Amino acid sequence: MSQAGLIQRLQAAVAAFDFQAVSPRRVEAALAREHRTPEDLGALLSPAAAAYLEVMAAQAQAATSRFFGRNIVLYTPLYIANHCVNECAYCGYNLRNRIRRAKLTLEEIEAEARAIAATGLQDILLLTGESPAKADVAYIASAVEILRSWFACVGLEIYPLATADYARLHQAGADYISVYQETYDPALYDHVHRAGPKKDYARRFGAHDRALAAGFRGASFGSLLGLGPFRRDVLACGLHAWAVQEKYPQAEIGFSVPRLRPFPNQTQTEVDVHETELLQIMLALRLFMPWAGLSLSTRESPRFRDHALRLGVTRLSAGVCTGVGGHQGREKGDPQFHKDDGRSVAEISQVIRERGWQPVFHDHVRV
Repeated sequence: MSQAGLIQRLQAAVAAFDFQAVSPRRVEAALAREHRTPEDLGALLSPAAAAYLEVMAAQAQAATSRFFGRNIVLYTPLYIANHCVNECAYCGYNLRNRIRRAKLTLEEIEAEARAIAATGLQDILLLTGESPAKADVAYIASAVEILRSWFACVGLEIYPLATADYARLHQAGADYISVYQETYDPALYDHVHRAGPKKDYARRFGAHDRALAAGFRGASFGSLLGLGPFRRDVLACGLHAWAVQEKYPQAEIGFSVPRLRPFPNQTQTEVDVHETELLQIMLALRLFMPWAGLSLSTRESPRFRDHALRLGVTRLSAGVCTGVGGHQGREKGDPQFHKDDGRSVAEISQVIRERGWQPVFHDHVRV
């Protein structure tokens, strides 16, 4: 199926699903099934499913143990630039937002890598703002080559690329990508992306496909919870990941569940997605695709992240700095958003062990 056809099919499926019409019996039917359908995901996201959170949690814990054991992979983001050419209403990197803009030199990237590696971490996520002029593919490839010499796994959260450019970054040593559609509602997407190349809904939607076609090992999906009706966005996100998994059965698919967070010089009003709703989202995704990874970032509080260890999470960020640089003690550029969990790698590792899980620093070996 063409990308345009997939977008059309996905939007039609989400528009046709009536969350309010889901009955308790329909939720129970979804919970009773071993292999759940896209319609089951909708049922598990419905208001009716909120009464079944304890059952969902027990099933999610069992499913996570089956596919991942009691392991929690730890990683940290490394922001190497925050220049951006987009005007996104929800983002601190908005072109119109007055923040300290910065870009790390290759020498500074090496120094950051050295400081992060000293904590024991072996999984790193490289991030940039969306400015091909300031952080072009050649610069990102050089950064990946540096990071590959320090870390076993290198992920990317950057602007969407063509397949050939993804292939270049994969050859440099990148393993997986994280691309978030933000919202799957085309009208809302156009509204919150006021100007810049990110207004191109279809180009962003197809990024996972192009990266996997270029040889990437994995891809992570997500929507920014709070921009629009979260049930529709999460259902669309799940269907998107499901379709990509069908096309690339060997790919390691993951989800992230970021909620809107305050950012420097913020002016817009947030739409709340409460913790109970976030929990339901996490459980529904885990039960829908039990083999998929599930990441929880420092956007969330320490209390919630600690509680989520037994509820389907497989990846946690630790020792996080959301500004450009900063792993050596001083940020060179302002952060994209304000984090809520500032604990070190050692502190989070201790919490994981105390709750009976195993912090994993290294879960991939290159051959």
